[in-house]
Amino acid sequence: MPRTARLLIPNEPAVYHVITRTALGGYPLGDVEKDFLVDLIRRLSKVYFIEVFGFCIMGNHIHALLRMFPENSVSDEDVKKHYARLHGQDKICLDGQIPFLKQKWTSLSEFCKELKQTFSRFYNKRHGRRGFFWGDRFKSLIVEKGETLINCLAYIDLNPVRAGLVAKPEEYRWNSIGYHAQQKNKGDFLSLDFGLKEFGVLDTKERLRLYRKFLYEAGAIKTGGKKKGIEQKTVEKERKKGYRFTRTDRFLHRTRYFTDSGIIGSKEFVRQQYLHVKDLFQAPKEKKPKPISGLKGLYSLKRLTE
Repeated sequence: MPRTARLLIPNEPAVYHVITRTALGGYPLGDVEKDFLVDLIRRLSKVYFIEVFGFCIMGNHIHALLRMFPENSVSDEDVKKHYARLHGQDKICLDGQIPFLKQKWTSLSEFCKELKQTFSRFYNKRHGRRGFFWGDRFKSLIVEKGETLINCLAYIDLNPVRAGLVAKPEEYRWNSIGYHAQQKNKGDFLSLDFGLKEFGVLDTKERLRLYRKFLYEAGAIKTGGKKKGIEQKTVEKERKKGYRFTRTDRFLHRTRYFTDSGIIGSKEFVRQQYLHVKDLFQAPKEKKPKPISGLKGLYSLKRLTE
């Protein structure tokens, strides 16, 4: 059975959560490789017409939350400016090159293709090997702005906490909150939107503060890998809560929706975006937005098993 074509929103800015995994066993992405990937995403973000909300580089996979700007929003002068950034101010972009570059630099697939191919060449040369580094095609889902975007960004930044690599998300060097904290967003690489523009928060420092507050409330957790049984301190903690699920618990048990739901957001957002891509599905019946239990107000294109 042929796989479903990628869900892409044409002719308007759209936010995508992108995930891609290595084809190699273990954790081949070490410190040097992670540093290279962060710098590569930063460099490509200056050429492609994208806005980077967040990222996380783990030992065997990467996450990125990106807003892609469509071809119809890009002028010829914009292309020439980006061409000069890539090749130098003394290089001239010919008029005949503009249509091709405009199409390429507004394409999510082209961005991911260049990211993966450039890194594969770097990795193979560094390790004296040949062949594929990445697995099959990258995964992506469409994310609504505002509250959904904040939840998705928190999911991404909490990856190293859930993996037990750090106690606090900003202690990790290769995620977006770590880049804000440790690099002070060097080069204005990352967006300072955090989805909070939708709520009228204009001050960028206040947006960062509010995002950190949300991040801690959503993910004040410590995961220690595989354990036999439940630790006594965990039992005591749950006993004090009366064994009720908190917002944090609900968030953690619904994280798969931030990677596999196809489209995530409000009911109306999911419905409208589905209309753009419905022809890509083989099923005769129209899909309807599915409520995500435990995450009030959020809907998914797909109903996932819990």
